[in-house]
Amino acid sequence: MSQNVIDLSRLPAPNVVEEIDFESLFAERKAGFLALVPDEIRAAVAAKLELQSEPITILLQESVYREMYLRQRVNDAARALMLAFAMDGDLDQLAALLGVERLVVTPGDPDIGTDPVMESNDDLRDRTQLAPQGYSVAGPEGAYRSHARAAHGSVLDASATSPNPGEVLVSVLVREGDGTAPQAVVDAVAAALSADDVRPLTDKVTVRSAEIVKYGIDAIIYTYAGPDSGVVITEAQSRAQKFADNSRRNGREIPLSGIYAALHAEGVERVVLNSPTKDIAIKSTQASFCSSLKVKHGGVYGG
Repeated sequence: MSQNVIDLSRLPAPNVVEEIDFESLFAERKAGFLALVPDEIRAAVAAKLELQSEPITILLQESVYREMYLRQRVNDAARALMLAFAMDGDLDQLAALLGVERLVVTPGDPDIGTDPVMESNDDLRDRTQLAPQGYSVAGPEGAYRSHARAAHGSVLDASATSPNPGEVLVSVLVREGDGTAPQAVVDAVAAALSADDVRPLTDKVTVRSAEIVKYGIDAIIYTYAGPDSGVVITEAQSRAQKFADNSRRNGREIPLSGIYAALHAEGVERVVLNSPTKDIAIKSTQASFCSSLKVKHGGVYGG
């Protein structure tokens, strides 16, 4: 069983979204204005337009800024209609076209004034991409993943493998803690996958938590002379944590190259990675969890 989900980040930039350049628009605006000026004074007016203090120049610049704002608004409106770029309410509208609704991760409590924690834009975008695969009841991996991720707000990811013919193992990863799915979530996913319009009659479906593979990142960073080392270290830690968080998916390995790339923040000259010492292989039934992140400053490299 395989899944064919397009990597939206690799799609070419949409043609409808234009590059907005002030100088080009300003040149067009000046040319249009000069075309309306009588021939006998055009050269003199053109010379005045080269002066930044000239009132007409200021007025033309102001009109160009207004045009840029309107063009950017058109760009934003176009992006709002694309799954790769839509955010918040716009994304909710696109997801609704495929019957997908933003999940509640943690219910709020109006009695104590806490708002519910909702599913992130990225996760909703992922589930919207998977939704068409969920229409099938033939048992493809994408269908099981789609229904499993929609079963409970805590589900971060899920995978479906077939250990034997007619048997399907669905491994569930949750957002909370190290990702181990509690029994309540496992039961919710199992119930969702047992529906007659989801599971093929010939499939025996077993749902369990994904196996969590824990690892730690321990690195020494050497910086260039000049930048505040504290700021550089903080940025490197933040990037490494983001890499670890984004890698918390079923079957997504942890390559050393990814960790090195994350730690090489602006101002970093060299990275010495003490742990891990090799790529961490992650099976489809597993997911990683970074249980510790230590980044130390080794000093100014070569200093």
